[in-house]
Amino acid sequence: MPHSVSETQETPYSWFRMLVGMVICSIGGVGMWSVVVALPAVQAEFGSARSGASLPYTLVMLGIAAGGVLMGRMADKKGIVPPMLFGAVSLCAGYVLSGFATSLWQFAILHGVLIGALGSSVTFGPLIADVSLWFTKRRGIAVALCASGNYIAGAIWPRVVQHGIDTVGWRTTHIGIGIFCLVTLVPLALLLRRRAPALTMAQANESRTAGAGRLNMSPRTLQVLLGVAGVSCCVAMSMPQVHLVAYCGDLGYGAARGAEMLSIMLGLGIISRVSAGFVADKIGGVATVLIGAIMQGLSLTLFLFFDSLSSLYVISAMFGLFQGGIVPTYAIIVREYFPAGEAGTRVGLVFMATLIGMALGGWVSGAIFDLSGSYALAFLNGVLWNLVNVAIIGTLLLRGGGPLAVFRARTIAATARA
Repeated sequence: MPHSVSETQETPYSWFRMLVGMVICSIGGVGMWSVVVALPAVQAEFGSARSGASLPYTLVMLGIAAGGVLMGRMADKKGIVPPMLFGAVSLCAGYVLSGFATSLWQFAILHGVLIGALGSSVTFGPLIADVSLWFTKRRGIAVALCASGNYIAGAIWPRVVQHGIDTVGWRTTHIGIGIFCLVTLVPLALLLRRRAPALTMAQANESRTAGAGRLNMSPRTLQVLLGVAGVSCCVAMSMPQVHLVAYCGDLGYGAARGAEMLSIMLGLGIISRVSAGFVADKIGGVATVLIGAIMQGLSLTLFLFFDSLSSLYVISAMFGLFQGGIVPTYAIIVREYFPAGEAGTRVGLVFMATLIGMALGGWVSGAIFDLSGSYALAFLNGVLWNLVNVAIIGTLLLRGGGPLAVFRARTIAATARA
């Protein structure tokens, strides 16, 4: 007999499942962040250029983007546990084998396939989608909290990985990460054996009256615009996230300082994600993304003018507070303008676009550094890409009547339900 969730209220098990998902996301998210911290050590060992050393990160992001769709389909058919167990084994194998890699290409392919596509991909998009099925009334905050696990990983793992590299070397550190992932993710995955409740007809049709037609555009056009916006947003976002550790090393502050800044940035990103969920409930997802994008662009611009140690700590903190909530809020936009029955596919496509943006941005920034010898043009490149995102989201906001229209509509709907 399948378990179900009330159409108006979540059960205690729903919140327990969300907490387990957050922990899994925090552990599995190592695949997205360990390669950033290891970049200087890997570059030095294999004697590669900065763009070449950035390739493993690019392949990880592309792998997570593609693997999220593959593993999401597996979860739809068999539940989240089988792909989660498969992902745990893949993460273990990927990290252990990376510790024995003899070339940069081996290291990069292992990260792209085993760590990215088959490992960490399960602990992000498919896991968030699974959590969303257990919530109705508070789905937004539940999704935001689960997605914050990725930033908890970003706040914790860089320091752990950097400490490991400094004490036992990057190879032993990678082997240790792989073993840790296996022994923790397997028992956690088994806690999620209960299958998700079926989507009711009311839920499946709840968004049909608030579709893309409200923006005077077709669903396909809106999907494409959100994809371009997601790519542009994350090309900008990836610049400091991927290269901050290396940037601090180039300035003479040391990789450890950069890892600390990255941890602060991503730790404050957790606050940003949760706050964005609350804000979006009031003014809508489009307005919330626009605010985050504008503030992300401003903080990214500050990197062009200030490079003292203290200022970099402050700007990194600002960047984390402003950009952390943007990507999960794209999922809220999808729920606002597309039917709930299409949410899994359409959210997956938007998340894929953001991950492609992260992958592209990480590689492009390294290539610009190799050509120019500094990160100044790379930061400027990020600012320009961010303007594309602002222009698209701003256009959607104007076509939708602005945040006040969304607020009035939600107030009327809440009054009617009461």
